[in-house]
Amino acid sequence: MNSYLKLIKFTAAGLAVLIVCCIFGCSTTTRIDVGHVGVKVKLAGSDRGVQDMQLKTGWVFYNPLAEQVVEFPVSVQNIVLSASRHEGNSDKDKDKTDHGVDESITFSSIEGVNANADVGFSFHIDPPQAPHLYARFRQNDMRELAYGYMRNVLRESFSEVASRMPIQEIYGAGKSKMIAEVTTKCGANLGKDGIIIDQLTINGALRLPQNVADSINNAMAATQNAIQSENKVRQVKAEADQTVTTATGAAEAARQKAKGEADALVIKTTAEAETRLVQAKSQAEANKILNSTLTPQVIQYKYADSWDGKLPVYSGGGAIPMFNMNK
Repeated sequence: MNSYLKLIKFTAAGLAVLIVCCIFGCSTTTRIDVGHVGVKVKLAGSDRGVQDMQLKTGWVFYNPLAEQVVEFPVSVQNIVLSASRHEGNSDKDKDKTDHGVDESITFSSIEGVNANADVGFSFHIDPPQAPHLYARFRQNDMRELAYGYMRNVLRESFSEVASRMPIQEIYGAGKSKMIAEVTTKCGANLGKDGIIIDQLTINGALRLPQNVADSINNAMAATQNAIQSENKVRQVKAEADQTVTTATGAAEAARQKAKGEADALVIKTTAEAETRLVQAKSQAEANKILNSTLTPQVIQYKYADSWDGKLPVYSGGGAIPMFNMNK
């Protein structure tokens, strides 16, 4: 019986120790989710405060009596600063942060004209900088940080960049340049705290005073009409140049054709003249050779050779000998 009681007491003690260990283990460990880092905060001792070393994802151990682990998101956050009360924030965020108000950004041009815009941006936290960021703001809710501190930095950056640009440039082709400069400036200011700006955009069109918008639109329309007129003039000039080029080409072709025909006629006439000249020279040479061979004996021989044996008859009687064979 005593042995049985000892076994029961030993088992109970073991279970008690196991339970205590489980409770202690659960209270001294925590799990850091994916896309987060843990920041360890010392609550007591000479080195109390935020520790420089961030904790990685997974299970971590700490002393709950003297330490606290704050989970810090480092994944990309998307924020919309809109004039609409129903855009960019969920109902939960509105209840928690009271963001059911106009969050858009207003800035002024170099002329002092106010412009308003809905701004969207995405950012993430550089993990090694998480302890510094938490130590400065004591905030691990990134949306709270975005709608507060980061929005103020964005507004100041827009105001500084836009104040050096005319409103017509901001409203037109210069908007991309303004966004690029604001992104660079915000990146420099927020990067000191480990906040990395991934993208910055202006959602939709800029909102301007109606009279300013009308003036800009009229100026743009006039510019567009001038461009169209200039393009029309260029088209007419091009068509005229094409007509002149076509006529010039036809005239040149006709001239070349006439010149070719004239050259062919000259060549033909020259060839015929040269042929006749050659023939005349040949005939003259032949005559010269023939004359040099016509002696009196040859001539008499020719007469004799061509005689048919009849003497010519003339009025008055008798036959007349044609040639003298004795000569």
